Amino acid sequence: MQLPRALLVALSVQLACQAFKLVFYSIRDRRFGLGYFVTAGGIPSAHGAFVSALSVSIGLSSGFDSDVFSVAGVFSLIVIYDAYRLRGHVQDHSKLINTHVLRPAGEEPISEMVGHSVTELLVGLMIGAGWALLAGAVLG
Repeated sequence: MQLPRALLVALSVQLACQAFKLVFYSIRDRRFGLGYFVTAGGIPSAHGAFVSALSVSIGLSSGFDSDVFSVAGVFSLIVIYDAYRLRGHVQDHSKLINTHVLRPAGEEPISEMVGHSVTELLVGLMIGAGWALLAGAVLG
């Protein structure tokens, strides 16, 4: 069974973004942190890249005026909103919990890298759309 091209494009950009985070944040922190490969926050937004690559790939193959592109577009907007607003609030709460509860008690802090800024999302969206356009041009 062969996976649809749109799904392969989306999965490949997701993996590329997570690999970039692993390298970027490991260099920034001067320590190898395998956990960055599965982190939900940071730059670029792999969520944004994934859904924009999927939507653009579907648009290229099925038409930007198709019902399936409309579904992908709505799905993408929900994911983007969630990555920014909802998980942004979770990130803010994580910082407060760490600052006022866990660190003062000497306990291990929880991850504060959960949500995305507008810049992180925009970079992810551009990478995903560009990745899909490039794949469409290369693969036909």
